[in-house]
Amino acid sequence: MRFARYHAIGNDYLVLRPDEIGEPTPNVIRLLCDRHAGVGSDGILIGPLNSRVCDFGLRIFNPDGSEAEKSGNGLRIFARWLRDEGLVADRPFTVETPGGVVTCTVAAVGKLIQVEMGEVRFDSTVIPVTGTPREVLNESLEIGGDTLTFCAATVGNPHCVVLTDDPTPEIATRLGPGIEVDPRFPNRTNVQFMTVIDRENIRIEIWERGAGYTQASGSSSTAAAAVAYRLNLCGPAITVHMPGGCIDIRLRDGFLATMAGPVRKICTGVVAEECLAQFSE
Repeated sequence: MRFARYHAIGNDYLVLRPDEIGEPTPNVIRLLCDRHAGVGSDGILIGPLNSRVCDFGLRIFNPDGSEAEKSGNGLRIFARWLRDEGLVADRPFTVETPGGVVTCTVAAVGKLIQVEMGEVRFDSTVIPVTGTPREVLNESLEIGGDTLTFCAATVGNPHCVVLTDDPTPEIATRLGPGIEVDPRFPNRTNVQFMTVIDRENIRIEIWERGAGYTQASGSSSTAAAAVAYRLNLCGPAITVHMPGGCIDIRLRDGFLATMAGPVRKICTGVVAEECLAQFSE
């Protein structure tokens, strides 16, 4: 099984062609992502797939074996891989994911990728969040003895943005697991702990659904920036600072979001047959 490995500011994915992996099982996904028994990654990208509405289709899997609707960093990595494979050039192209259609553009050097992430919505019925239909803004949540103020959003996948003065890895790893599976989020949720630096910069720490503590996330950056803009804490052009690096988000009318950031290639390789043989023994 051949693979390519890339990272987007510390968030790494394996890219596999569908004919290499076939129909993936949760066990195989978990093993490939395992950093001790497998190759190791924050997720798996399977493509290109046929699409009736886009140039390419893509499936995205979390390290716990679950399938994700959308991943901003994953999409940037997939776009860079398509360029490296000679499947795209300088022109914009479209990718279909379970979380919606996006438009990608790869810079000539292949190191800066722009993705039109689509509309960010705060509607509880779409995210989803339980309770009466509403925009989920500045609500209270009690986790682990802490009372938190949060907003919820969807970028094709669910997000809970917690407002805090000092987001730290300790806070993300202590409170993130409980928020991810809180009953008010029936599909679980990604979690961002956010502070506003100024009108053009925010800082976040991330607990990612199905992956855990994460150094960077494109969809998390998009959701957090959209919340900051919706609350009038920032303008429409926002740089999101994370432990892995920075992503630039631009918001237009209707909360249409564009994300831009770098991607670097790590390696290519082949998974040995004996690595996966345990599932047939």
